[in-house]
Amino acid sequence: MGRSKYLGRHLLVELYGCEPELLKDLEYIRELLQRAVEASGSKNIGECFRSFPGTGGVTGIVIIAESHFSIHTWPEHGYAAVDVFTCGETVDPWKGYEVLVKGLKASRVKAMELKRGSLEVS
Repeated sequence: MGRSKYLGRHLLVELYGCEPELLKDLEYIRELLQRAVEASGSKNIGECFRSFPGTGGVTGIVIIAESHFSIHTWPEHGYAAVDVFTCGETVDPWKGYEVLVKGLKASRVKAMELKRGSLEVS
């Protein structure tokens, strides 16, 4: 019987109690995601960010050489949903996670890691 190797690590993160003004600030969210990418050891190869009239929520994605970081914010609820998918041995998605939690001043966080692409190795 072999052991498992995984192609990727996928963090699903829910941030509650975030500062609403930060969640509305597209440029702040862009810079924060870029800092998280850098902290994780990833390489930014493209990005797209949008804010939404009315609520002021922001959606953004940074495409990294190793997959992606994405965020969706609901300022009216002080909530942000973050998705971090990385592959390779040199990237640590939890270092990016730490940057995002601190940067959005979340008071409560739920996070889980899924292993993606399970391979049997002997």
